Amino acid sequence: MFDNPYFEPSDETEEMNSLPSKLIKIGFYKGSQRVWFHRFIRWWTKSTYSHVELLLDEETWVSISPALLSTVTTRIVTSYDADDWDFIEFCVSDIQHRALKEFVSETTGDGYDWLGMLLSQILPVIIKSRNRWYCSSWLAHGLFHSSIVRWRKLGIYEIPDLSPGKLYNILHKITAG
Repeated sequence: MFDNPYFEPSDETEEMNSLPSKLIKIGFYKGSQRVWFHRFIRWWTKSTYSHVELLLDEETWVSISPALLSTVTTRIVTSYDADDWDFIEFCVSDIQHRALKEFVSETTGDGYDWLGMLLSQILPVIIKSRNRWYCSSWLAHGLFHSSIVRWRKLGIYEIPDLSPGKLYNILHKITAG
């Protein structure tokens, strides 16, 4: 589980190796061709994906979306159209899972970062408003916070316009590697 070169080791690596694993999924939304917002994001980012969510388990989905409540929100999803989503799975330790849940708890209620999302698309710098996120930036920070991925190796801080499609490509590289 920890042979992955993109895994971020911590002081607890020894303990993490001995703990049972949990499975998380990252869901990339490619559905709803009729909704202009999703079509526009796909067109602008030249990507199949217009949104991304974290699945802490099979029913607990977490994300931030201007189409939902525009805040980081956890919701229970018992059914969805599987054709609308692609998933990337990570096997994580109990410690990483707990850290990810802590990140969710700390950011729940934070608002949507319209300014950061729009300016990062136009300017070649990362613009981030305090306590505000867009879906892919929130998820990237959560994965880093919980030591699931090593972002510095991937150059994540050099990508000002981190769209769901770019995040998919980065995470796909990790899981395929």
